Amino acid sequence: MTAQDTLATNRYGRLCAEVYDLDKPTGALFDIPYYIARLRERDGPVLEAAVGTGRLMIPLLEAGIAVEGFDHSPEMLAICGERAAARGLAPTLTQARFQDLALGRRFAAIIVPASSFMLLDRFDEALEALGRLRDHLEPGGRLLVDLPPMSAFDGQAPERSWTAVNGDLLTLRSSRAETDVIGQRRVHHDRYERWRDGRLVETEIERFAYRLWGMEEFRFALGAAGFAEITVCANYRPGRAPRAGDQILNFEAVWPG
Repeated sequence: MTAQDTLATNRYGRLCAEVYDLDKPTGALFDIPYYIARLRERDGPVLEAAVGTGRLMIPLLEAGIAVEGFDHSPEMLAICGERAAARGLAPTLTQARFQDLALGRRFAAIIVPASSFMLLDRFDEALEALGRLRDHLEPGGRLLVDLPPMSAFDGQAPERSWTAVNGDLLTLRSSRAETDVIGQRRVHHDRYERWRDGRLVETEIERFAYRLWGMEEFRFALGAAGFAEITVCANYRPGRAPRAGDQILNFEAVWPG
């Protein structure tokens, strides 16, 4: 067994979750107005996939939208629960993966923000996950998915650092471990470190794998999963067609039931 075999993929452990919370604090990102506008018109509950630390869910709840969430990482869910409780909220949170989602209830809308769907790095698993999301929608329910364009294959993430609440220095270094051009897939090994008083006191290695999608490819995948009325805009601007240089593609589709 190799060292790579012992690393779980896309697990978002304790140190990784802490960094995520510092890097993407509740209410700080610019997709919030887009989701509030798209979901306010929905008559029924909303499910957020890969809810993480609640950085989007909490503003949605505060806007009066009935939303619950699931995530594979118990560390991320723990932070989400703490952040929500601090604001007097008690959302329904479930530990689950896309691949085995089975909540036993349906929703008026499901959102997959922040490019989380690309963490399904195998094509067949991604198609199966679309079916599971579809089966959790009410007839007429909407699926909203954000994905980066194929240009996200370019470049290398720089080393980054954050200051924790207690003053610790947290750092992240990412190294590319595998690139599968045919499978449109990449694997990174991310090394998280905690430094205190100039000493390294904690290290966490995360193996992140992700798959990129062509715009028309994902539109076709949504259609193959039974979705209709599929639209794509870019950079959280409904009605604005994607073009070169856009940072994010915003898909929306209806499950006709």
